[in-house]
Amino acid sequence: MSPTPGVTVTHRRYVPHAHAHYGGSLVDGAYSLGLFGDVATELCVRTDGDEGLFAGYDKVEFLAPLRAGDVVEATATLVRVGTRSRGVEFEARVVCRAAPERGPSAADVLDPPVIITRASGTVVVPPGQ
Repeated sequence: MSPTPGVTVTHRRYVPHAHAHYGGSLVDGAYSLGLFGDVATELCVRTDGDEGLFAGYDKVEFLAPLRAGDVVEATATLVRVGTRSRGVEFEARVVCRAAPERGPSAADVLDPPVIITRASGTVVVPPGQ
């Protein structure tokens, strides 16, 4: 396998109400970081044939709230290829949001999506994959 910068992986997930941690149905920022770990794992599998290990974040920005009832999309993009390390940029966006003021199950598609979290970090993979 030959990893190439620009490879992107995206996951979407509904955020259940059980994940609301604060008033106003807010979900903690760590939820986005968990999603980033998942998309980074798939990115490593696709580019290196191994799940890899997350070494750390260089930067994390929490830009907008995540709420229970949202549909969130997390993307990982390979931006740097070293011998064993891989630089990855992440973005999480809310693509659908609950609209409880209209009813208990009402929701809207957000166009454009709301960017809630951006980050960059490093993953490592075994040599010779």
